[in-house]
Amino acid sequence: MSPNTLSRGENLERLRAGTTWDVVVVGGGATGLGAAVDAAARGYKTLVLESLDFAHGTSSRSTKLVHGGVRYLAQGNIPLVREALHERGLLTRNAPHLVHPRDFIVPAYRYWQIPFYGVGLWLYDRLAGRLSLGRSRWLSRKDVLKRTPTIRGEGLRGGILYIDGQFDDARLAVALARTAVGLGASALNHVAVIGLVKELGRIVGVRARDAETGEEFAIRAKAVVNATGVYADAVRRLDQPDASALLAPSQGAHIVLDRSFLPGDTAIMIPKTDDGRVLFAIPWHHRTLIGTTDVPLSQTPREPGPLAEELAFLLEHAGRHLTRTPTAADVKSQFAGLRPLINSEVGRGGQTKKLSREHAVVVSDSGLITVTGGKWTTYRVMACDAVDHAAEVGALARKPCATENLHLHGWTDHLADREETLAIYGSELADLKELIARSPEAGRKLHAALPYVEVEVIWGVRHEAARTIEDVLARRTRALFLDARACIEVAPRVAEIMAAELGEDQAWQDRQVADFRALAATYLPPAGDAIPTRPTRGHPS
Repeated sequence: MSPNTLSRGENLERLRAGTTWDVVVVGGGATGLGAAVDAAARGYKTLVLESLDFAHGTSSRSTKLVHGGVRYLAQGNIPLVREALHERGLLTRNAPHLVHPRDFIVPAYRYWQIPFYGVGLWLYDRLAGRLSLGRSRWLSRKDVLKRTPTIRGEGLRGGILYIDGQFDDARLAVALARTAVGLGASALNHVAVIGLVKELGRIVGVRARDAETGEEFAIRAKAVVNATGVYADAVRRLDQPDASALLAPSQGAHIVLDRSFLPGDTAIMIPKTDDGRVLFAIPWHHRTLIGTTDVPLSQTPREPGPLAEELAFLLEHAGRHLTRTPTAADVKSQFAGLRPLINSEVGRGGQTKKLSREHAVVVSDSGLITVTGGKWTTYRVMACDAVDHAAEVGALARKPCATENLHLHGWTDHLADREETLAIYGSELADLKELIARSPEAGRKLHAALPYVEVEVIWGVRHEAARTIEDVLARRTRALFLDARACIEVAPRVAEIMAAELGEDQAWQDRQVADFRALAATYLPPAGDAIPTRPTRGHPS
């Protein structure tokens, strides 16, 4: 077994053995896994616990961009943009199998927009410094239409091309988990923290429950890091029931369309929608991803979904800028993620799109370290900050952050062509191909409408802690985000493969299929839903 394998059995045994950990991280999303990597890289004995699956929530539901944030530049937040662009550059170096440059076009429908956007993106380039992915440049109307032939041409004057980063968010989370394990950490999904352990008013550990068996554990720790994203306040209230809200969460929705809506390799960025947000149309896994929205929330559901008005908004705005106006029937999949926005303007009438994406680290009187806010691109900075605080709280030997140039699991300097189905596995590509060579049936496609093959299910169970159909189809592969209908059809076959690997029976398969199909149905607009859309002629903006 690879030393980076996420072995559930071995990690549960470490809990049963009563190990005292230097750092216990609660939450297996971008920030929590990043903190586990950082702590383990410093030599701290580290455990990360996730109640559902790694990247189950916000961290698998992003716009799939590793970027500085063009809209933060427009807001004048130069330090945040500079930091994020630096981190974008590091990620393209440390995980090149998962993070890569993507060309974007900002279309101009007024002549003044060309110099206006051009100056802003020139500054964006300069802020990236030596880690720039390439220079922006002006494009003629003809050049824009050549690169993005389905963009609405009426009134188009030209555009600005710039380069940003794109990635596979859930796959990067898995890479972080396996990197942490390779550095000596333990990482467990489907193990929920249900309480905090205190002695003399100080936190000295957590209580956890295995979701599969119900087994409970009392886990000792010198420092506990709360990295649960939008659920950070709920964990804070396990420590202090009357803790005031740190977050003002909002929801961002996306839809996925057929690639024919945006053929080619160039994305489109619309700098201002009706609600003042940036809108993206992006090629992703041979589909077209459209997003995003911004809706303030008072609740933080475990399975958020796009609201009817969000779906209508995305369809309409896509129709304004593309030659084909999509309808609800064209949606292959829809999904929503919750943003852990820092509560800086609550009570002052501020809209969530104006709240800070910068992160916060808060240490309670009893020693609970909460890190939240931020975005995927800056996960490493957040992790470093959190672990610095953990070292202080836990009286650990002070060691510097060691992740800036740390290659993440799967790193290789022999990158496969991105058209290669298994390229996202990086250095493990040859291992998967060897499995297929030994068992040719493992090379069969899961479904004609999906790019994935059966070996990925096997690999996900054996090495990546996949425990459910959802784990495989939503996060080890991205099938649920690409085509929910196809996933509903293929679920029984995935259950069959997993059952053979896990030693489960037919009853387990039946429960898994039923649960997954109920979930997958929420990734589709309601049947017969007549979402109002109206093609907008003339100038889209």
